[in-house]
Amino acid sequence: DFLVREIMITSTSNAQVKALSKLIKNARARRQQQVYIVEGIRMFRETPEDRIEKIYASESFVKEHETLLAGKDWEMLSDSVFASVSDTKTPQGVLCLVKMRENRLEDMLQQKNGLWLILENVQDPGNLGTILRTAEGAGVDGVILSKESVDIYNPKTIRSTMGSVYRLPFLYVDSIESTNSSTAQTGSCAATARATLSARCSRR
Repeated sequence: DFLVREIMITSTSNAQVKALSKLIKNARARRQQQVYIVEGIRMFRETPEDRIEKIYASESFVKEHETLLAGKDWEMLSDSVFASVSDTKTPQGVLCLVKMRENRLEDMLQQKNGLWLILENVQDPGNLGTILRTAEGAGVDGVILSKESVDIYNPKTIRSTMGSVYRLPFLYVDSIESTNSSTAQTGSCAATARATLSARCSRR
């Protein structure tokens, strides 16, 4: 009965499909629209519902998992169109637009004696995602990144976080030095990791 309720998108020339492709490939487009792409059933399940803007599912996914889409705003794509949009070699059939969240350094540093990870010039998307996931497991309270670091909303980064991106506050800053000073004033520990991934703790 889903075919009766939903009109399937079957062309890669569709405006929504073109928009999805642009969001996956273009960091500027993501920033302008303040949304990013999350792909895969695990990440879809973990995404906070209030931050999901829209869901796109393949025809095969809908047939198998229609109950997961109940009550949500979703569009169905043919399997071939979904594969053309997907950023993965083996698409799982579901992706969603997720609203970016805004974090302010002042708010993040309200926590006294926190543990902050400061990342300088990290360029590999997969590495950044893995670092976030590891940081969450280690009890880090938040991540601060230099503006030269790779976009945290890169699809490869998002996948590598395995959900940590939803739970761990993060922020890009212009000056790592001034941020280190700010964290020290709160009695926090700031471990700085550069592109070489060497780290030091700068608690004062």
